[in-house]
Amino acid sequence: MTDILEELKARRETARLGGGEKRIAAQHAKGKLTARERIDLLLDADSFEEFDMFVAHRCTDFGMEKQRPYGDGVVTGWGTINGRQVYVFSQDFTVFGGSLSETHAQKICKIMDMAMQNGAPVIGLNDSGGARIQEGVASLAGYAEVFQRNVMASGVVPQISVIMGPCAGGAVYSPAMTDFIFMVKDSSYMFVTGPDVVKTVTNEVVTAEELGGASTHTKKSSVADGAFENDVEAMAEVRRLVDFLPLNNREKPPVRPFFDDVNRIETSLDTLIPDNANSPYDMKELILKIADEGDFYEIQEDFAKNMITGFIRLEGQSVGVVANQPLVLAGCLDIDSSRKAARFVRFCDAFEIPILTLVDVPGFLPGTSQEYGGVIKHGAKLLFAYGEATVPKVTVITRKAYGGAYDVMSSKHLRGDFNYAWPTAEIAVMGAKGATEIIHRADLGDAEKIAKHTKDYEDRFANPFIAAERGFIDEVIQPRSTRRRVARAFASLRGKKLQNPWKKHDNIPL
Repeated sequence: MTDILEELKARRETARLGGGEKRIAAQHAKGKLTARERIDLLLDADSFEEFDMFVAHRCTDFGMEKQRPYGDGVVTGWGTINGRQVYVFSQDFTVFGGSLSETHAQKICKIMDMAMQNGAPVIGLNDSGGARIQEGVASLAGYAEVFQRNVMASGVVPQISVIMGPCAGGAVYSPAMTDFIFMVKDSSYMFVTGPDVVKTVTNEVVTAEELGGASTHTKKSSVADGAFENDVEAMAEVRRLVDFLPLNNREKPPVRPFFDDVNRIETSLDTLIPDNANSPYDMKELILKIADEGDFYEIQEDFAKNMITGFIRLEGQSVGVVANQPLVLAGCLDIDSSRKAARFVRFCDAFEIPILTLVDVPGFLPGTSQEYGGVIKHGAKLLFAYGEATVPKVTVITRKAYGGAYDVMSSKHLRGDFNYAWPTAEIAVMGAKGATEIIHRADLGDAEKIAKHTKDYEDRFANPFIAAERGFIDEVIQPRSTRRRVARAFASLRGKKLQNPWKKHDNIPL
């Protein structure tokens, strides 16, 4: 019996070494942690339960039968984050460059199936050179099996991908179908075709970092939701995100103790809106002053900065925030901001996370590039996302809500539950200047008359009271009491039940 136990111990130690000491040292030399070190940082201490430690590949071509390391390049299992269950797979770059084989894929599929069955999030730590060429079509089949499970798990359990090394070719499509993608600066990259292929086909010379690095995907393509300085920070931030999310689509988001007075009055909000209607201000100040303990987890911070998305807590409960940012493009909606917000709204709706919308939007961004780029269809995505959402929806209009953009931003007409406005709100078809020039076109030559007409229009429409008279605004509230009013609104909606008509699925304008 002692011999058998010694053999088990030796085999486990061999499995834990992955590709061996030399390759582990090479991984550390690049500033990267190993697959197991990442799991240790991500999960609670001593909570990790590993599956399939001794699985080895079955390939016999190209001399592969002589190299059959345990684990086959991926560490899989489950553990806890602050006591809540999650499933995790971590690709091991020290074993065949983390390349995906048939058995590697089977290990990932096994924990994804268990995650769906048991209702817990899946976190994938990607560090892979792609499909294992020696296995040919079997490795491609493995990818497709993983893809299918990504599709089935979507909207059932939260899926989080962290790109911690290369992720190229078909490998990128698994993270692309997950809910959140995070990258590590300077050591991770994602692309369908690498720099060499790009040079051969298009004659463009581009580095891996320029083509698919963290900066590219967080600022330009919007593929990634955030980028972190190193592996340690990435794992800490994923832990923080998981704390905001429910374990699955049948559970409510977690509630945690809070030490912030729900009735807290913020007198500084009374002067947040500048006297000049065209002057910008920072909407994040309002978000931080509404949130418990000023804690805000922003999603896609570096992309489409005219729209802010992220999570806060109110009375300890998770709330998704969508807000226009007047500091960037005056808070206009455009293609990128509509896509960004629509995806976030749909995630919140899928996982029963209430949505708070803060509105200061002068309309959709005009211009040929927007029209040619399909702003009509992309803007419709956000409209569609809000319209189909059945979670509690509270909206606060701080200043401008003009034209179709007023409708799109979770208006009462899209089944908004509570629609509040500050006294500074202006709800109208368009701004006073543009409206006057259309209504009083005959007086365009007379500056004095136009000024008077503009003043009359502002007095009549540049306020929230016309909308309030119609019931489109439930209450005009004092800015200083926004936190209290919003928190009470969400508290009153905790028992909300709303169902859409039966359908196989909708046909959102993709």
